[in-house]
Amino acid sequence: MGSLFRSEEVCLAQLFLQSASAYSCISELGERGLLEFRDLNPKVSPFQRRFVGEVRRCEEMEKTFTFLQQELRGAGRAPGPCPESPRAPAAREALRVQEQSEQLAQELREVTRNRASLRGRLRDLRQYLHVLREGQRFTSLPAPLGSPPRPRALSDREPIIDPSLHQHLERKINFVAGVIHPWRVTAFERLLWRACRGYLVASFVEMPEPMDDPATGESITWVIFLISYWGEQIGQKIRKISDCFHCQVYPYPESEASRTDTITGLHGQIQDLSVVLEETEQYLAQVLDKVALVLPTWRMQVQKMKAIYLILNQCSFDVTEKCLIAEVWCPVRDLTQVQDALRQGSYQSGSSVECFVQRVPTSESPPTLIRTNKFTAGFQSIVDAYGVASYQEVNPAPYAIITFPFIFAIMFGDVGHGLLMFLFALWMVLYEDSPRLRQGTNEIWLMFFEGRYLILLMGAFSVYTGFIYNECFSKATAIFPSAWSVATMANHSSWSSEYLATHPSLTLDPNVTGVFRGPYPFGIDPIWSLATNHLNFLNSFKMKMSVVLGIVHMGFGVVLGVFNHLHFKQRHRLVLEFLPEMIFLLALFGYLVFLIFYKWIKFSAADSRVAPSILIHFIDMFLFTSNAENLPLYLGQVPVQMVLVVLALASVPVLLLGTPLYQWCRQRAPRTVRLGPWGAPWGLPGGLTAGAVLVQPVATGEQEPLLEGQEAGNSVNATKEDVESGGHSPDAKHLDFAEIFMHQAIHTIEYCLGCVSNTASYLRLWALSLAHAQLSEVLWTMVMRNGFVGLSYVGGVVLVPVFAAFAVLTVAILLVMEGLSAFLHALRLHWVEFQNKFYVGAGYKLCPFAFAPDTWE
Repeated sequence: MGSLFRSEEVCLAQLFLQSASAYSCISELGERGLLEFRDLNPKVSPFQRRFVGEVRRCEEMEKTFTFLQQELRGAGRAPGPCPESPRAPAAREALRVQEQSEQLAQELREVTRNRASLRGRLRDLRQYLHVLREGQRFTSLPAPLGSPPRPRALSDREPIIDPSLHQHLERKINFVAGVIHPWRVTAFERLLWRACRGYLVASFVEMPEPMDDPATGESITWVIFLISYWGEQIGQKIRKISDCFHCQVYPYPESEASRTDTITGLHGQIQDLSVVLEETEQYLAQVLDKVALVLPTWRMQVQKMKAIYLILNQCSFDVTEKCLIAEVWCPVRDLTQVQDALRQGSYQSGSSVECFVQRVPTSESPPTLIRTNKFTAGFQSIVDAYGVASYQEVNPAPYAIITFPFIFAIMFGDVGHGLLMFLFALWMVLYEDSPRLRQGTNEIWLMFFEGRYLILLMGAFSVYTGFIYNECFSKATAIFPSAWSVATMANHSSWSSEYLATHPSLTLDPNVTGVFRGPYPFGIDPIWSLATNHLNFLNSFKMKMSVVLGIVHMGFGVVLGVFNHLHFKQRHRLVLEFLPEMIFLLALFGYLVFLIFYKWIKFSAADSRVAPSILIHFIDMFLFTSNAENLPLYLGQVPVQMVLVVLALASVPVLLLGTPLYQWCRQRAPRTVRLGPWGAPWGLPGGLTAGAVLVQPVATGEQEPLLEGQEAGNSVNATKEDVESGGHSPDAKHLDFAEIFMHQAIHTIEYCLGCVSNTASYLRLWALSLAHAQLSEVLWTMVMRNGFVGLSYVGGVVLVPVFAAFAVLTVAILLVMEGLSAFLHALRLHWVEFQNKFYVGAGYKLCPFAFAPDTWE
């Protein structure tokens, strides 16, 4: 897991890679995920870098893979996960992957095109067959049964047919048949009638079976139409209108025999095409099976290959162009693994020259590396959301593992609610390896799953504080016998039947012997849940508890700053910052905690009525006065309070001026500074100590650049002398005194005012705990208690929906909404009230070049 309390030591290093083995070495480093590479060609366009051709080839292969994946999805298949992580392919293997993928893509295009053509031809033949079948029904329709017979002529001289119709009967009747989309039938029929003025007979009927629409691919029920007309001009109009409505028109034979022969021929063609289409589908399935088998491996190999070439584009060649030089951030503890990876890469490439790594001094602040596991990752992400830790400063995450769930539980304390949250998180922890849980697409669910261990501890701590508050779904539980005795009070008082009838509330006097037998063994006595002053008692308890825990939490944050001062060799901050901060905090608010505990210890139930008010004493402390009506807690209280206020006020100018004056004095007295690791002098993390002057030998010889195309300002060593001397300029660096003073003034004002506001901010623990308890009690009173009204069978039936409503409201309001509210307030208390006492959070993460996403877990 590495060091969780402070980020690991990270150094700047250079990799010297022989050209022939550079690809294999980068591949091996990517498999291990140890280094963060830096771009040594920031001013070079991506299209002008050395390996841009290889990157384009990888992108072309990715386009081919995208086409293959789209074909798989179109066929209702999904490529399976890669069974094992393949290594990046060598150059010869990459060519083989490219050839095979292009061959598969071309084969898939041809088979898909042939299948689409066969499907279209088969669809046309089936539509034509249905058109002929329905057309036969229209043209050979017998007279319906029961129709009136044709009237005979009244006399032999009267003509059977009107002479004006002879010229129409001599004309030939023609037919237009086809299919049309059902949405266009009404408009099509209306336009035919208006354009042809009724010189046609149109019949429409739905096709017996649905067929695919070639344009959209949807399955629809087409409409068959058969139009009979007279005259060639009418026929031309009908065909033009049919084309406008995108109708599929088929030839319609005139004689019955021709139609029968055509139908017989269509049956044979459909059978032949069905056989060919079935074989084509089988062959396409075989090709898709082959694609689904090899595509995940190919895709991962090409992605690794592309990533390697992108890293190689960040490297720079030496003047001989036989060696690539890369600049990396590397954890110091992993330097031996890096050298082993380079040795392994050189061996795999068959190179006779080994690559090696060389540590480089630098004055830059290295990136932050904190290794986590599945348990600590959730807590570390909470800290990183505020800001990534500066290099090697104290990490708040290990302390948040305890303090965050505990502060959450203070606001959420309930045995029942905490147990539900704990069981939910426990289910996620027990089945955390299930792919179904890990591969969810819902963002909210993934957020819950990533923080499962955090939720587990929040639930467990909520159960603990629920026992302290003695609340389970707002009801008290009598685990131990109550310390209050109602029977003893009744025996020592004059409670008559008339008195009990007229007094619904009775008072238990702890001063009566035997009424109060000492404190409850654990938590709050359950008898308080029946008391009318229950809320007043809990408010006093939770308010004082919030103040005590808040001041302890802030004081712990100030103490953690000591480890930063010691680690960064800033011992003057112990006297000029830590000491005034602790004096200010403890002299005022630490004294308030002392008053709370002192009053609890000194005053018992016998003299509780004469106990003074702590709040008035605290106000008088700042006013340097005393109140005759508010008795002192102890002898000499007023002088002690005056001394504490004076000490607190005296610590403010020390905190304000101490560090700037110290830096100014050191700036006026230059001295030689011993270099720490990474070439940085001791004093400030990753930078120069204020007022320090580096004494370095000035290079007098010729400065030969190591890297091709490097300028003097680049971070990689510009000259050999700079590499050997640590990469620092011999010029002295002087810090601006006004800037230092302004920074310290802001810090002093923020700290002093923050001690007051932050202490008040911790009262949210009391407020949210009270709100959660009251909401829980309201939900029980207004919902669940109504289910216990009837004790008959009807009451049992009513209890079921009442309990369902109670369960839904409990989960929705008390677990989700109240849980989210308590979580956000606990987050704020850690970010603002706790971490700003010692945590800077101005760093940046180490992002290693790694093929595996969980390299540092």
